[in-house]
Amino acid sequence: MIIVKIFRDSPKINLAVISLALALFSPFIANAQNATNYPQKPIKILVGFSPGGVPDIIGRVLAPKFTETWKQPVVVENRVGAGSNIAAQALASSAADGYTLLSVSSAHAISPAIYQKLPYDASKDFAGITLTATGPALVIVSPELNVNNMRELIALAKSKPGQFNYSSAGVGSGSQFAAELLKSQAGIQLTHIPFKGIPEALTDTMAGRTHIFISPYASAINLVREGKAKAIAVTSTSRMPDLPNMPTVAESGLPGYKWIFWYGLMAPANTPKDIIQKVQAEVVSALKQPLVTQRFSSLGIEPITNSPEAFDQLVRDEIQLFKKLASDAGIKAD
Repeated sequence: MIIVKIFRDSPKINLAVISLALALFSPFIANAQNATNYPQKPIKILVGFSPGGVPDIIGRVLAPKFTETWKQPVVVENRVGAGSNIAAQALASSAADGYTLLSVSSAHAISPAIYQKLPYDASKDFAGITLTATGPALVIVSPELNVNNMRELIALAKSKPGQFNYSSAGVGSGSQFAAELLKSQAGIQLTHIPFKGIPEALTDTMAGRTHIFISPYASAINLVREGKAKAIAVTSTSRMPDLPNMPTVAESGLPGYKWIFWYGLMAPANTPKDIIQKVQAEVVSALKQPLVTQRFSSLGIEPITNSPEAFDQLVRDEIQLFKKLASDAGIKAD
């Protein structure tokens, strides 16, 4: 080793120089050891949402697969609050060693668009590992509206400007952005009614207390199947296999409209690249397993992966998209 040779050849060298050199080299040595032997202790997957949500389910699907392969416990820990910002802050302040990960959704890219001050930098404090899934939304309408497709809904809203509303899972939620995009592209006026979460927003629309809710597919699909919630369109670019008679928004009245929720896995910034690659490869392997595919399909989400670099670029692009939407619609959380 270079440092040892210098010390041997120059025994009178200042110990402070040796200490400084060791300090400079030690992170690289540690990273190399971590990458070679990872994992050597339990891993934690943080989730910024309540149990039962898609990011939580994805974390709990991946955890036992990781445990089986790596022979180390992998646990899911819910850090709920502030639109998933509490969990994101916890990850940003964690050691960059691969032992703390975060199961994220599109909300991760929304936060920088609606919060003036965040305790982290969404573009710089995280290292993307991979996408894990994507999924559309369902346009749920109150049965009292008596509309059966997007053309009828848009026509009704235009005939009575400002007299109808939409519910959301909260200020700055994906459901609000999806509705604001709908308003913008359709040229209609709707009043925003924010709720504390998806269940409350969905329940009030089903009960007729609000008029429209653009719900994540996984949250509404069972209610739609049971006839308890009325859906008139899906926000994907093509129809869903399990709802073949449900048209897309684009084909039923608003060409060009698309809204897709995405989900992924992240680590703290500066996590060694080979650890990132090792986790990414394990996610790819897990998402190919038939039981995992079936579980995702039942939720209306599609397992999908990409490279760490591509995921990082997606997040950066989405942050800019949401900033524009937030600016145009005047969406602010603080």
